[in-house]
Amino acid sequence: MYKLFFLIALFASTRTYGQKEDWTNLLDKDLSQWETYLSYRHTTSYNGSQPLDAGGQPVQPIGYNKDETKVFSASEEKGEIVLRVSGEIYGCLYTKQDFGNYHLKLKVKWGTQKFEPRMHKLKDSGILYHSIGECGVDHWRSWMLAQELQIMEGHMGDYWSIAKSAIEVRAFLSEGQMSSIAGNTQPFLPFGENASTSFCMRSENKESPNGQWTTVELITFEGKSLHIINGNVVMVLQNSSYVKDGKSFPLIKGKIQLQSEAAEVFYKDIQIKSITVLPAAYANFFK
Repeated sequence: MYKLFFLIALFASTRTYGQKEDWTNLLDKDLSQWETYLSYRHTTSYNGSQPLDAGGQPVQPIGYNKDETKVFSASEEKGEIVLRVSGEIYGCLYTKQDFGNYHLKLKVKWGTQKFEPRMHKLKDSGILYHSIGECGVDHWRSWMLAQELQIMEGHMGDYWSIAKSAIEVRAFLSEGQMSSIAGNTQPFLPFGENASTSFCMRSENKESPNGQWTTVELITFEGKSLHIINGNVVMVLQNSSYVKDGKSFPLIKGKIQLQSEAAEVFYKDIQIKSITVLPAAYANFFK
């Protein structure tokens, strides 16, 4: 009996250890697994056109890995590595590695600083997944083509199409000036390139109170994805794709970008693990 108990305990311990080992930490003080791209200090008059200098000449973006003002920086606080995104210049911190079929989790909270053009707007950032191609192809000339899990005050888990991406979301139809709102039992509606709108609002606000950390998770598998805030599924998405030369292609793998978008924000505990099947607890959202 003792031997049987020992074997069971050992098996349970091994399983637990193995589960912990599945997670890969993406954050260290040197940001060694990431690269940067910075574009512009956008103003309230920005309209999508390339900014011009005082002489009317196009201003070039700052570019790749030229973060001299430390828009992105990591430090150790109480034994934890914390990423600070100042937001002062639009751009992104993006993974060197491409990822597909994974579970991503992290914690996020807001700082106090805001910059133009968001001085009188909600603080904003975002997790851009399945990111491909060059940076600067979106409206703000700052990011790669991607799908966005929005990080915004009161709107964590919203969806935005970035550049020519497209996806379907379980959502209520929009009406008039009202945005579509996600609903986990609603039919799938198209968003993004070639659809009537590129934005869908999360089903409900599950963000932690101001000053506290919010846990954000992204599960994505073979074109399906789930936006999860503090353990609550706030959006169900499928058929991730992008459009090039009028043709649609699957978008199921790419880099992960963290946006700098005129607001100070902090991230920690950024971890990822590969999955070979959609977890059973979430598969029913797609039936």
